[in-house]
Formats: sequence, structure tokens, C-alpha cells
Amino acid sequence: TAPIVIIEYGIESCHDATLERINRGHDFETARRAVEMTASRGLDTGAHFILGLPGETKQMMLDSCAMINSLPLRSVKFHQLQIVKGTKMEEEYAQRPEDFERFSLEEYLDFFTDMLERLRPDLFIERFVGEVPPRFVNETPWGLIRNVELLRLLEKRLEERQTWQGRLLKEV
Repeated sequence: TAPIVIIEYGIESCHDATLERINRGHDFETARRAVEMTASRGLDTGAHFILGLPGETKQMMLDSCAMINSLPLRSVKFHQLQIVKGTKMEEEYAQRPEDFERFSLEEYLDFFTDMLERLRPDLFIERFVGEVPPRFVNETPWGLIRNVELLRLLEKRLEERQTWQGRLLKEV
């Protein structure tokens, strides 16, 4: 059997101003080219995005869905922003918390459901939350709820809203 090769890129944001602000060292077009070149070679390609980066509004994050859909990705992993102790971002958050979109668990479930409705249905969502051990962050606003429980809560939210991934995309 042939080996399985998957290449994942930490794109983190579709917005160049954000990428510059968080010192990513690339713009979105560079990430796009890397994903396109990888996929053109027949390799499964994935990407990571962080929701709640400084300067990004909920609308900007929702607008990112169209850019994500345009990439030849097989899979995506989303992470809610978690502020790690001792980082530049912790300092920035302390100075300008209003620049950060911080979600309660209920807000995040609703927001991520809104995102799912805008993401193409063939895109595998491998993760929609990230876990940082509590000792590395100053706050754990969702407590110590594990990913499997969060997935159950998201599935329940989808059922309650009678919605699904890709629901808001136009048929071609």
C-alpha cells in the first residue's frame, strides 16, 4: 500500500493585516500559492485557521469562508484564539482587549454554526476548537470541557437550528 501524505498549512487568517499584526511572515496570497502548488501535485492539503485574532470582527471571519472555499483544500482545522501566558499576544490583549473577539461557549457554537453554513460541504472539518492545557493560559472561559463534548454540543446546535455545512452556498 502507498503511504498517506497530507500537507497542512498554518494559514491562520485570510486577512493580510491580521497576518502582519501577528507576525506570521506571509500574506494570504503566499499561502494560496503554497496550497495550490501542493494540491496540484496530487497531495491531500489541509489548513489551520484561528478564530478571534486581534483586529478581526465576526463579519471578517465569516467573509473568510469564501476565501477558504476557493482553496483546493481537503480539510480544515479551526481553533478559537487562546491567549498563552508569557507571549506578545498576552501583552497585546492586556493593553487592547477590545481588539479581540472573545467568545463564550454559547457564542462560539452559534458563530461556528454560522461558519459551517458558509463552508463547502466537501471540505472535511477535522477540528473546530483547540485545547491548550490550563496551566498555559490565564483563563479557561469554557472550563475544562473536552473536544468530544464540544463536538456533541455543536451537533446539537446544528439540529436545533435545522442547518448543515454548506447550507448557505448557492447551487451552481
